[in-house]
Amino acid sequence: MSLTIAALASGTGSNIEAICACIEGGRLDARMALVLSNAPEAPVLDKARARGIPVWARDHKEYADRVAFDQELLARIRESGADCVVLAGYMRLLSPFFVGAFAGRILNIHPALLPAFPGARAGADALAYGARITGVSVHFVDESMDNGPVIIQAALPVHDHDTLESLMARIHALEHRIYPQALQWLAEKRLLLEGRRVILLPGRETRETPYTHGAKSSGAWLVSPGLEGF
Repeated sequence: MSLTIAALASGTGSNIEAICACIEGGRLDARMALVLSNAPEAPVLDKARARGIPVWARDHKEYADRVAFDQELLARIRESGADCVVLAGYMRLLSPFFVGAFAGRILNIHPALLPAFPGARAGADALAYGARITGVSVHFVDESMDNGPVIIQAALPVHDHDTLESLMARIHALEHRIYPQALQWLAEKRLLLEGRRVILLPGRETRETPYTHGAKSSGAWLVSPGLEGF
């Protein structure tokens, strides 16, 4: 089954670029139907336009409340025909009204190993805490911030000499691999939710090992469940 994606972003949109590259390369069975933003000057919008993707952007402060803005978002998404919503650096909580409309079809990526370091400063918080390992999580979205069931996580070490910039560069590199992978599993209908656990059902690319690991100049990393072509 091919996914039709609507993406919400507030910033540069590097994950949307990575997702689009996987679609264009034939590795992700999906179509990016619409990119939406609450920041009309966000760089992600120009990047989407350059790819011929329709965009919609409004300042959320122009609306009476969160629900009013989310109603407009939802109307635009439904018009686009999207059946999946991808959050990629979208810096607003979604209302229960919105989450309920796309229950089980909204994904978010977070630059930490949830439930550790939720919120907008995850990388900085991991450094300040002195964490030795951090990473990235892709999860389903529920009504609470960074709380939904986890689909896939990637772990990497925090080096003694790391700055926020060096750490986030390694984190972003893994984000750009595991987010398209999670979406491909969703497209293949291989994600089974049992309570808070997301079970990955077998597929033709399933490997014997439940994880993927590697070590490059940027540092070691481990991904679970294992990557399948991403």
